[in-house]
Amino acid sequence: MKPICAHLFVYGTLLDTGNHYGAYLQQHCTLLKSGKLEGRLYDAGEYPGAIIDTNTNQYVHGSIYLMDEPKKILAFIDDYEGFGDDQEQPNLFVRKLSTIETDTETIECWVYIYNLPVDDLLWIRSGRYKLQ
Repeated sequence: MKPICAHLFVYGTLLDTGNHYGAYLQQHCTLLKSGKLEGRLYDAGEYPGAIIDTNTNQYVHGSIYLMDEPKKILAFIDDYEGFGDDQEQPNLFVRKLSTIETDTETIECWVYIYNLPVDDLLWIRSGRYKLQ
């Protein structure tokens, strides 16, 4: 059986160590480097939502982490992101494997992609979420 991907791309509230889930990531992951996902970032109120869009020259900027126990960590973060069969349907976010660009390479990472309509959300053109 193929091992689960151990890389996670984070672009929003999980970067905040004051957030319980963000603090958990800091304790159980190693920050590798900055990266970017081809897509767009939206302000959904208390958090951002990224969508993949390969037809534009827009990027969502964030950080790549190496998880020490991927299966355990992803299950914990799935709950925070509203992803899974036991969560409200349709899920708020979906977890996908995506190619993340860095300054020197590309890395396959898990990323939580916003799963609801973005028509009424503010587009964050910089692709960078500013923690309040």
